[in-house]
Amino acid sequence: MSPPPLSRLDGEQPSQASRPDAGSRNLTFDEEGTVTGNTYDKYGSSNPVVRRLMASFERTLQELFAQAAPRSLLDVGCGEGVLTHEWAQRLDGGRVVGIDLDDPELHAEWDGRRAPNLNYQVMKAENLPFADSEFDVATAIEVLEHVPDPAHTVAEMARVAGRHLIVSVPREPLWRGLNMARGAYWKDLGNTPGHLNHWSKRAFVKLLAEHGEVVEARSPFPWTMLLVRL
Repeated sequence: MSPPPLSRLDGEQPSQASRPDAGSRNLTFDEEGTVTGNTYDKYGSSNPVVRRLMASFERTLQELFAQAAPRSLLDVGCGEGVLTHEWAQRLDGGRVVGIDLDDPELHAEWDGRRAPNLNYQVMKAENLPFADSEFDVATAIEVLEHVPDPAHTVAEMARVAGRHLIVSVPREPLWRGLNMARGAYWKDLGNTPGHLNHWSKRAFVKLLAEHGEVVEARSPFPWTMLLVRL
């Protein structure tokens, strides 16, 4: 991901999900009132701790992306399109589609990140309007912790992807513990706003293993990131 965008590091990317979390944020919502993210520019942060965490996150993500070597890609919960746009440029003409919730702030960000082979669409991830194996790879970076039915969303991603999934989520209970240690979200026991689902690394691997072979299970602090061969 070139790391999670303005908000893509969990707990922060306005999108069906989010990406890594850090610092104060402003909650954003779609027209139905769903929390779409917590705006925080992790990519541009000058905080040395955030920069170090993001560097590890990005490095791990790019290693898994290189292993998957996609020819086409669906980015579920693409947020501001930071990673989606970067991947479209790397695919050199291969089709890339980014989907996310209906949020005017996201649309404005999309307008600044265009490419001939890149298309953004407003939709939820529960029932993807794409054919079986329509894409080579499907990604959900800091997204699945936000969706109401993650098992169904993963099944849909596995259906429309022909070769690989790349997914990441906050590693629990570490994530909430770190939030509480920095004095955040105490009344919610450290839970980042909008996080509906919580997985340990082992539990997340188990969920994804139902759809393919987990060929890489990485732990860039404090996330879990998987490459799944379908």
